[in-house]
Amino acid sequence: MNPIFDFFIDAYRGKENFVIILEAIVFISGIASVWFAKQQNILAYPTGLVATVITVYLFLKDGLLGDMMMNFYWSVMSIYGWWNWSRKKAGETLVKVTRTNAREKSIGILLFFGTILFNYAVYRFFEYDIAPSNYIDMVTSGIFFTAMWYMALKKLENWTLWIIADLITIPLYAYRGWGMLSFQYVIFTVLAVQAYLLWKKSIDKSLQTS
Repeated sequence: MNPIFDFFIDAYRGKENFVIILEAIVFISGIASVWFAKQQNILAYPTGLVATVITVYLFLKDGLLGDMMMNFYWSVMSIYGWWNWSRKKAGETLVKVTRTNAREKSIGILLFFGTILFNYAVYRFFEYDIAPSNYIDMVTSGIFFTAMWYMALKKLENWTLWIIADLITIPLYAYRGWGMLSFQYVIFTVLAVQAYLLWKKSIDKSLQTS
């Protein structure tokens, strides 16, 4: 068989069937969520909630606290983003795609470092051994945390952060035996690049008509 195919399949040989089914649901709903987000479709949030809630359980089961907390936060932010994207006035959507201003960039930096410190404190509180991969978790959690907040505000820079964190996550999840989720992040990266270009085009078009 193909070595790459074997690498992804071998990780599932000893897993329970229900875990594989749950991961498959996360795979499908997660990709659907990013696809809808790329189109600025509010369905990004309900489909994303399905993926994040299930992933919270899967990572908690595997003792991956950093990833688990990240997905819990995504679940909360999905509810906020769902509400924010749905706001309308006189039939027109209030939240438009824009770039971050200086204040939002500063908040993003604080969120990034704050998330890293919080995750580190949680690992210490529960007396988990912190492996090198857990430190990578903390960094990607900080990036994802900020990206999700920017997405809820429809800021273009959210896609830049998703791309960076996705590229880090692909080999990390493959290393941990989450083959399906690793492949999912390959697709996420492609969609995030497409979304960045699409949202940027939307901003450029808005500037031309203003």
